Amino acid sequence: MQESFRKLGYSEGIASAIINTILFGLKIWVGIKASSIAMTADAWHTLSDTLTSLVVILGFWISGRPKDEEHPFGHGRAEVIAAVVIATLLAVVGASFFRDSIRQLIERKNAAFSTLSLIIFSISVLVKEALARFSLWAGKKTQSQSLVADGWHHRSDALASLMIVVGAVVGKYVWWIDGVLGIGVSALILYAAYDIAKSAFNALMGESAGAFLSGEIRRIAAETSPQLKDIHHIHVHRYGDHLEITLHARMNGETNIQDAHNLSSSLERELKKELNADTTVHIEPEKHA
Repeated sequence: MQESFRKLGYSEGIASAIINTILFGLKIWVGIKASSIAMTADAWHTLSDTLTSLVVILGFWISGRPKDEEHPFGHGRAEVIAAVVIATLLAVVGASFFRDSIRQLIERKNAAFSTLSLIIFSISVLVKEALARFSLWAGKKTQSQSLVADGWHHRSDALASLMIVVGAVVGKYVWWIDGVLGIGVSALILYAAYDIAKSAFNALMGESAGAFLSGEIRRIAAETSPQLKDIHHIHVHRYGDHLEITLHARMNGETNIQDAHNLSSSLERELKKELNADTTVHIEPEKHA
């Protein structure tokens, strides 16, 4: 991974950890004072953001290590594993507060929201949405799944806080609003965990090259080594921002070995230059009718 990308990942993780720790302290304080399960759940959700930001930092540190004998393709997938850890933490938090919200409804408990709590949670909405946008931008720029996961984690927290602010305004009219909001917050957390885990597991299990990447590989082949025809059987393995590609190509069966080697090597160099991919090209003779 490029050094500038690592620095961006570290910056997001450190800023997120500091801001979320401060927000957690404020939220848990007003949540306990209001006896609000929704506010308390959101506070712990915010603290889990701090933990996931530390996971992001660790993931970027590990993924930035060079390849070695035990890891010949580098450590890029550590960043994807970090996303799995984030999803797991989210799922635990979501399930726990879903249970507590149901209990709140069964016991018919209500919450006493204060003006201060509304101010703190309104500030949290703005701050967390700003963090979400920064994380999603950084994740797109660095192609980092853990940063994108952290961004959605921030956004789910912002939405949860917004739900609580809206609910607090009408809370004095309906006793059950706090329990229902707690369920809503839990649902947001659980959905974010599912979405993050799905993307991360797909990357770990191996995905198809996709139409766009396959098209780019064929375009580069046509421009670099036009004698290589019918590019097919494309397999791609991702290791962070590094790709390992294998593909089959056909050419005139009477071409000598040296020329075939030169053509495939030329294509491999160009794919390395444009896609940061280490490629293996398997040559096959052209089919004749």
